Order: sequence, then C-alpha cells, then structure tokens
Amino acid sequence: MEYAILFLPLLGSVIGYFGRSLAKFFSEIITSLFVSISAILSLIIFWNGVEKNNYNNFVIFEWVSSGDFIANWSINIDPLSSVMLIVVTFVSALVHIYSIGYMSHDPHKPRFMSYLSLFTFSMLALVVSDNFLQLFFGWEGVGLCSYLLIGFWYKKESANNAAIKAFVVNRIGDFGLAIGIFLIFLYFGSINFNEVFQAAPQYIDKKISILGNETNLITFICIFLFIGAMGKSAQFLLHTWLPDAMEGPTPVSALIHAATMVTAGVFLVVRCSPLFEYSQTALNVVTIVGMITALFAASIALVQNDIKKIVAYSTCSQLGYMFFAAGIGAYHVAIFHLFTHAFFKALLFLGSGSVIHAFKDEQDIRNMGGVRKKLPFTYILMLIGTLALTGFPFLSGFYSKDAIIEFAYFKNSALGNYAAFIGIFTAFLTAVYSWRLFFKTFHGPYNNKNIPLNETQESPIVMLIPLFFLGIGALFSGFIFKEIFIGHHSNDFWQASIFFLNEIKHDHIPLWFLLITPILVVIAIPISFYYFIYNTKILEEFKNTNLPLHNFLLNKWYIDELYEVIFVKPIKKVGSFFWKTGDQGIIDKFGPDGISKIVKMISNKAVRFQTGYIYDYAFVMLIGLSILLTYLILH
Repeated sequence: MEYAILFLPLLGSVIGYFGRSLAKFFSEIITSLFVSISAILSLIIFWNGVEKNNYNNFVIFEWVSSGDFIANWSINIDPLSSVMLIVVTFVSALVHIYSIGYMSHDPHKPRFMSYLSLFTFSMLALVVSDNFLQLFFGWEGVGLCSYLLIGFWYKKESANNAAIKAFVVNRIGDFGLAIGIFLIFLYFGSINFNEVFQAAPQYIDKKISILGNETNLITFICIFLFIGAMGKSAQFLLHTWLPDAMEGPTPVSALIHAATMVTAGVFLVVRCSPLFEYSQTALNVVTIVGMITALFAASIALVQNDIKKIVAYSTCSQLGYMFFAAGIGAYHVAIFHLFTHAFFKALLFLGSGSVIHAFKDEQDIRNMGGVRKKLPFTYILMLIGTLALTGFPFLSGFYSKDAIIEFAYFKNSALGNYAAFIGIFTAFLTAVYSWRLFFKTFHGPYNNKNIPLNETQESPIVMLIPLFFLGIGALFSGFIFKEIFIGHHSNDFWQASIFFLNEIKHDHIPLWFLLITPILVVIAIPISFYYFIYNTKILEEFKNTNLPLHNFLLNKWYIDELYEVIFVKPIKKVGSFFWKTGDQGIIDKFGPDGISKIVKMISNKAVRFQTGYIYDYAFVMLIGLSILLTYLILH
C-alpha cells in the first residue's frame, strides 16, 4: 500500500506522457486515476495510524553507499508524514480532475497532466523521507517541476520569466538547505533523521568558529535549514517568486500554493523540531520572519487587482502564520493550519480559475462584478472559501488560525505577545482583502466591456466537483480534526514525529482575547461591502490623498525594484564584463575564433595556387621534384 502511494503518481506521469500518442483522453484519465488511488490509500494509512497506531519505516533499497556514508530510499510512515500524505494526494487528485475541464482546449494537456503527477511524486518523496538526502531529492524535484509548470505556456515571455525567477530564487534557499545538510553530516556523521535527532542533545553546547566568531552549532545549522524553508515557502525577502508564479495555469497555482511546494518549508521546520527546540535563537528568527511575512503579504493583498495574485499573497501571509506558530514551539498547530489551509486555499484558487474561465481569461477584478446569479455554484463555493480563509466562526480557518493566536498568547513572552498582536491585526486585514476580492468579483455592477454578461457561464461539472469536495474540507476539517491535532491528548497522536522540549501550557484564555479576532473578522464584512461596493468614492478619495502609500503597497514595498538595483543590475554588469573581456576578448579571440582566423587566412592564400590551369600545376610539380632530387643528391 505504501509503495503504491508513492509510485503510482510516478507511474501515471510516465504512462501519461508517453501515452499521449495513443489518445489525448488516455493521459488525463490515467494520471487522475492513479493519483486518486494514491489519495484513497493515504486516507487508509492515516486512519490506521489513528485507530491502530500502525506506523512503519520501509527501506526500499540502499541508495548511496560510500565508506561510512549510507543513504537509503525509504518510505517513512509516521503521524506527521501521514497527515502530509492526505494533504498532498487529496488536493493533487482534485487538481488533476479539475484540470481535465480547465485545460480541455490546450493541445499540450497530456504533457501538463504528466508534469502534475511528477510534481506529486516529488512532494511525496519529500514527505516520506527518513533522511536529509531523500528529502533534498524531493525538494529539488518539486523545484524542477514547479519550473516546468509555471512556464508551461512557454510561448508567453512573462511565463518564461516567472519560471526562471521561481527557479533562481528557490536555488538561493536551496543553497542554504544544502549547507545545513553538509554541516549535519560533517558533525553528526549521519543524515538519517533518527540518528541526527537522537544525537542532538550531545551538541547543545557545541561551538564552531565562523570568521573568528564563536557560534552555536545547532543554531547555525537551524538557520541554514530555515533559509531553505524561506525560499520554498516564500517568506519575506525570498517571497518575490510566488506572485509571479501566477503566470502558470490556475491548477498549477492551486497545487503549488495550497498543499505542496510552499508547505514544504513548514514541513521541514516541523520535521526538524528536535534540532530547533535546542536553539531559541533559531526559533526567534523563525517567529520574527513569520510575523513580518504575515503582515507584509496581507498589506500588499489589500490593493492588488489580479484575482490570482490576491490569493497568492494570501498564501504567503498564511504561511507566515504557520512559521510563527512553529517559532513559538506550537509545531502541531502549524501543521493543523497547514492542513485546513490546503482545503480552503485550493478552493479559492480553483474557484478563481472558474471565474477566469467564465470571463474568457480575464483576471482583473475591476473588470468583473455582478455575476453571482450567472455563476451560482462558483459563488457559493467561493463564499465558503472566503469565510474559511478569514477565520469566520466555526469554519476550518477559524479553528486553526485562532489556535495560532492563542498559543502565541500562551507563550507568555514578549515575542509571543507581539506575534499574537500581529496575528490579530493580520486576521482583520485578511478579512478585508478577501471580501474585497469576493464583492468586486460577484457583486456590484457588471464591469466587463469586452464580454457581454449573457456570455458568462458556469464552469462544467468536471471543474465543479473538485470545488465541492474542497468546500466540504473548508467547512468541516477544522472541527473534525481539531481534537486529534491540537487537543489536550494530541501528543498521543503525534508521538515522536514532533518533539516538544518545553510544551506550551494551554490554560484558560481570557474571554476578551477569545472574542477579539472573531469580532474583527465579522465586522470586516459590512465594512468591506460599504467601501468596496456601496460607496467606492471614499476609497478613491483616500487613495488620491495617500497616493505614495497606495503606490508603495501596489508596488509590493518596492522589494523587486530594490533587488533590481542591488543584485540584478550589478550582476548583469559583472557578467557582461566577463563575457566581453574574458569570453569574447580572450578565450574566443585566442581560442576557436583565433584559430579559425588563421586557418581562414592560410586557406585564402593557398587558394591562389588553385588557378585551374594544367601548366601551373605542372610547374609546381616540377619545382617539387627538383627540390626532392636536390635533397637526395646532397644526402
């Protein structure tokens, strides 16, 4: 069963890709079927773990062996990986089914479906690994597949640029992860999770010298591991690739930003909790970066107009929640939010795709509106997703997001209190920009001048079925799984898969603190409707009087422009210098170009002897013969 979960998506990818020559329909059926089977088996594995405590580590084969270094290819099934299996396979299966309808007119759909399945396999290899090398393999596999999927419409220059940007930015984070893994092997002598984590207490006081400064070894390792997580999970400073990744097809956005690639960083930190727990400095860094990202991304989402980019920045913000939850030591709460977030965020992305489909690929919410009666099913399902994202009482996002804020409060530290405040304020901003998207998309006047209202129509049933299942998850996943994941007996479920050095005491919380977030979330609904639909002139006047602030947010805090000045342009100049002086001026001039010039010069001179007259050739032969005879006589 475990083997099938991992390798069925890979098999589906291979068959789907090479089976495209048989029938276009064949590839999408095979890939969707195999991933769906993997999802069903993952659910069985999860419940076997909950009911029977049935967890195993399967060694498939010895992958790398060199001296004392041994790395196996394994399938490690524990509570943490079983949860991730459900998230990855369930969302991926629904995205596959959705893509059958969404990509129906694309001539390259078999290749697209194959890439989706390969992406799923890479993520599964990552989450079931029992060592850092296999994790890194899955990590890079996910990065490669994201490049292929983001740039799937490769004839679009913007898609190509977005794919390259995602690949390059992620390589920065991956470099940090690689250094962390190298340090682990150098000092621990192993890359196996169990061996490294068991040995961690012995290295608590271990110091290493970096540029003459003494640094705690575990802190140093954890910082580099977190840099890898920052890149993959699009945290502040390494986030710039994520909004641009919206250039890919909408199913890609749902798969990358809901359940797979961006959650890999959170999974890494939680998996390495036995290391992070011994470094308060590293945990503080995780908390601070998560706080900044949550607030930063939410502020930008307030003024964006591209429907997919708004949801993308929302993903970035929610990942910030997960990280600062992990930073305060509430790893199980971070995974709980990861779990609920997968359902409502995939729902919002696929719902946005349904809207884009209805508007003939239009993505600007300013050119939408007034289609709630034309798209009734999409409307209801997007409403559920929006309510869940904002943390409306008793939907999935309410349980997980409020739990993060509460545990930050329970931390009873200055940083924990700051995190709780940022969490509450960001929750309000989340509600505002989410309802802005919803109201401008479905309510108010119809604003599209290119497409008549009667031409907009509901998506086909094959696209709505995945939305329905995700809607169920967005409604009930928080309530159903709260007690299992973060309840008073949650340690019985997580067991050794998550390590708590100092477990956060979950005492009784003040009533005012318990109510403040839900109240703000609910209040945001009428406020958003009034300012974004009923009386838009007030916001226009505010924008005009505060244009620098609006432009600051609209241009994403000018981070991309800053990188352009600091990194991109200088590196281009340096590269251009070495290209012109080193490559062209030296290597090519004295290498292939120089040799070719000499050969050409010699051939040009030699060709003069090729007159075509017999007497010229006879004369040359006579001279040659004379020289030869002279040589023989003299010797």
